[in-house]
Amino acid sequence: MTQAYFVTGTDTEVGKTTIAAGLLRAARLAGLSTAAAKPVASGCEVTAEGLRNSDALALLGECTLPLTYAQVNPLAFAPAIAPHLAAREAGVALTLDALLAPVQHVLAQGADFTLVEGAGGWRVPLAGQANLSDLPIALGLPVILVVGVRLGCINHALLTAEAIARDGLTLAGWVANIVEPHTSRLEENLATLAERLPAPCLGQVPRLAQASPAAVAGYLQLDLLEMPA
Repeated sequence: MTQAYFVTGTDTEVGKTTIAAGLLRAARLAGLSTAAAKPVASGCEVTAEGLRNSDALALLGECTLPLTYAQVNPLAFAPAIAPHLAAREAGVALTLDALLAPVQHVLAQGADFTLVEGAGGWRVPLAGQANLSDLPIALGLPVILVVGVRLGCINHALLTAEAIARDGLTLAGWVANIVEPHTSRLEENLATLAERLPAPCLGQVPRLAQASPAAVAGYLQLDLLEMPA
């Protein structure tokens, strides 16, 4: 059975791509074919091939299906600012429809394990009153939440989980990505998250000197994911 999930975070800079690439590597090690999409990315570099985003490139590197960069990251913007602002400055309408078709194309490739990575947290604005969360809602994708473990993360995690449930989606699993290893009462915070989040913890990833997909994959357990119906 093919599996597809939307990856979101409790905030920006919590390691969504690090975890997503690790999950894709874990799937590859389990013998699964993989695909990924980062439908919108800001903070891209100008290259001879066009705008390129390091997060999208990391995901592309873990895809076993022959996807192009444009398929993985159809909307790329240079400024490292909120995507809706970057799109506005570029004169691009960042609508749900603009994101939906490219992601549906990646999903249609039929990989055993596909991840669609968001940008920032759950309620990232698109054009008008739309949000990036409208994309997984439209696709009916279960969600994997990356919790950036630091002071305040419990509140952010629980509010995000509540929003996902209110939007009618399943929280299939979450990952504790320890971005601040010296967080006071770290183990107690992790225990509280495990008690209160309504999904299995797929792993606790420490702060790694080299957070390669292979290294991160060693801390993750794909078999704990709540499979889509």
